Amino acid sequence: MRLLVVGRLSGQLSTAVKMSMATGARVAHVETSHQATNALRAGQGADLLMVDYDLDIAALIAANEAEHIHVPVVACGIGADPRRAADAIRAGAKEFIPLPPEAELIAAVLAAVTDDDRPMIAKDAAMQAVLAMADQVAPSEASILITGESGVGKEVIARYLHQKSRRASRPFISVNCAAIPENLLESELFGHEKGAFTGAVARRIGKFEEADGGTLLLDEISEMDVRLQAKLLRAIQEREIDRVGGTRPVKVNIRILATSNRDLAQAVREGSFREDLLYRLNVITLHIPPLRERPDDVTALAAFFGRKYALANNLDERSLSEEARIKLAAHNWPGNVRELENAMHRAVLLSAGAQIDAFAIRLPEGIRPSTQTAQAASRAAEVMARTGASSAGGFIGQTVAEVEQQLILGTLSHCFGNRTHAANILGISIRTLRNKLKDYADLGLDIPAPQGAGASAA
Repeated sequence: MRLLVVGRLSGQLSTAVKMSMATGARVAHVETSHQATNALRAGQGADLLMVDYDLDIAALIAANEAEHIHVPVVACGIGADPRRAADAIRAGAKEFIPLPPEAELIAAVLAAVTDDDRPMIAKDAAMQAVLAMADQVAPSEASILITGESGVGKEVIARYLHQKSRRASRPFISVNCAAIPENLLESELFGHEKGAFTGAVARRIGKFEEADGGTLLLDEISEMDVRLQAKLLRAIQEREIDRVGGTRPVKVNIRILATSNRDLAQAVREGSFREDLLYRLNVITLHIPPLRERPDDVTALAAFFGRKYALANNLDERSLSEEARIKLAAHNWPGNVRELENAMHRAVLLSAGAQIDAFAIRLPEGIRPSTQTAQAASRAAEVMARTGASSAGGFIGQTVAEVEQQLILGTLSHCFGNRTHAANILGISIRTLRNKLKDYADLGLDIPAPQGAGASAA
């Protein structure tokens, strides 16, 4: 992570800098807000600004945004004056760090604000195959196209490739092509000269030059305008760029990675993506399978996120109950790893005991149509079989409908007939569960009756 410290390096701020460096941050320093904006404009990239709250934080953020520079700010100050800390947050700072600093607090704040704590977790065979190919091609200079659904972990793979490459000690710069307005993306990528357009008050170094010597990730490249694609193609082929309003080309030495959640071959056929650019980017393709096709990764990722958010919220670490694991395995995960992370964050906050139980795993039923219940049951059975669950042996040789029936009735029996509890564990609505039970009753099957005063009847 690249940290730019803004303010006078008194003793306590200097200590904070040393602690930040101990977390692995690459630290630079300027004394004034004006110097900070100038440094960022000149291509001294930063993932985070640590700013003395004696400075005008609101003016610094406004000056950066006028240059289309968006870097999160953390305020710091001696004395921890609550009013001044609150003023810094209102001015746009994401967090406040009191000085003298605590090493654990600095590490936690830097990780939380920059979201840099994204290790590669791959327990499933499908994902391990992707990593094997990534390890093989990472040391090369080839452009790599990373494909997969939204939230599947494409940027995590891109960072992994950079860390395994010969450019690992140089910058890794990511540009979200879908998040930047079309009329600003060219300047963001290639930079501009003073006076190139209204508001261009000084030269601005773009992401290509900022990434010089390192890796440039073009995230969701399919959203880039066709006209700009032509300029990008030339930059990749010639390894030189033209700043907006510039009069001479600028040489750059970078490796290009790109991601897309769309079918780029189809985009070529539709005329929204250049075929020659696709060939240039698609030297190597890494396709990341969706989480629903990586059942062994679900539990491993859930455990990681559980630890992460327990630590972030100063809570004791909790393991997953067996019912929670079954519920996680049965879900379709349309939002992939991003959805799983959010689910585990909620679960950590909602769980009360020594374990995260199924009640704490709140999954949006509306996202997964009820027609996928059978598929979910089949996945749950597969995971139980892999993990050696004693009840899994009976699933072999049965139809999906039979497996679903056993899973539902077995879960209901485990819950002493409580329909609400069983529906939560299964990850389905109470209405879906009741409809299934009615069908089973019509077939003459015994349905476990609710037990206890608080049980929900069918």
